[in-house]
Amino acid sequence: QVQLMESGGGSVQAGGSLRLSCEASGYTYTAGYMGWFRQAPGKEREGVVAIDRYSGTTKYTDSVKGRFTISQDNAKNTVYLQMNSLKPEDTAMYYCAAGPAVVASQALGVRFYRYWGQGTQVTVSS
Repeated sequence: QVQLMESGGGSVQAGGSLRLSCEASGYTYTAGYMGWFRQAPGKEREGVVAIDRYSGTTKYTDSVKGRFTISQDNAKNTVYLQMNSLKPEDTAMYYCAAGPAVVASQALGVRFYRYWGQGTQVTVSS
């Protein structure tokens, strides 16, 4: 019902920046929450940031606060992730996700998202 397509990943030096994009199509009105998740080799997928598409409320994981910013363009059905001051530990496959209903306190939980993009790789070297 909802299709997601990520773009913008790449390789950067520590301290650099990247801007990821996620375009949603289909029944986008069902995607009440959208977010960015990441998964590094040997680690479980974790929530980075999520946004309530209708209220604009956001939730960030502590490790990216002050460095990453999520935004959305509703006219384009697109969500962005601006990543600044990147660190080697940010290296991961980044996934865009959407869900029809998420409890705000659980917005960074993988289990609550129904739709997923295929991922875009972010690599940060020291």
